[in-house]
Amino acid sequence: MEPQEEGLTIPNHLEEFRSALLRALLGLGAAIVVSLFFTSRLIDFLARPIGGLEKLQAIEVTETVSVYMRVALLAGFILASPWIFYQLFGYLAKGLKAEERSRVLVAVPFAVLFFAAGAAFAYIIMLPSALNFFAQFLGVQTLFRIKSYFSFVTDLIFWIGVSFELPLLVFVLARIGIVNASMLIKGWRAAVVVIAVLAAVITPTADPVNMAIFMLPLFGLYLLSIGLAALAGKKRAAAEQEQET
Repeated sequence: MEPQEEGLTIPNHLEEFRSALLRALLGLGAAIVVSLFFTSRLIDFLARPIGGLEKLQAIEVTETVSVYMRVALLAGFILASPWIFYQLFGYLAKGLKAEERSRVLVAVPFAVLFFAAGAAFAYIIMLPSALNFFAQFLGVQTLFRIKSYFSFVTDLIFWIGVSFELPLLVFVLARIGIVNASMLIKGWRAAVVVIAVLAAVITPTADPVNMAIFMLPLFGLYLLSIGLAALAGKKRAAAEQEQET
């Protein structure tokens, strides 16, 4: 069946986006409720790099509750990520034919895999390096508050996980025809600047070592994005040629 979205107006597209966003939020809400049952174990796991919960301290009355809900929110997003990515890519593929749309939706499991890889990279590599930097800075003994520690950890895992989605997002946009490989190649200098800015914003410390730890894989992902954009461009051109004949 051919897509019916070709003749949609801007209000129709906004309505489609609103519906996709609402479905994604409902799935996220359900996943957060489920995650509440194992959040305590996840908190213990996230506290391992600092030496366990006993190494942290709470000052405010509601501090531990806010930490619990913050970790539950991250766990809920990870749990609901397949559904959220399905809604995102499904909306982006609205203007494609049925067979093309199915190919774009194949990116959903890869989106989950890339996010998981980014989260693991943040937890295994970046987090210990950042904690070591903070603990030894100026040679002053550092006592970590539970609220600031988990805010730092959850932000780091979430944003680096999201940044690892770049190749798949570029692939989908190239498949639709919004970007192409030559455009990405010509803009590599601007990409380096953007990556450096993102590294400065996302990384917990401003020292060049931690920034490089983040910039190198992200630039590698940008190079991978060029290859995926070229692949998507060839598939799009072949499909258009087949349609013309």
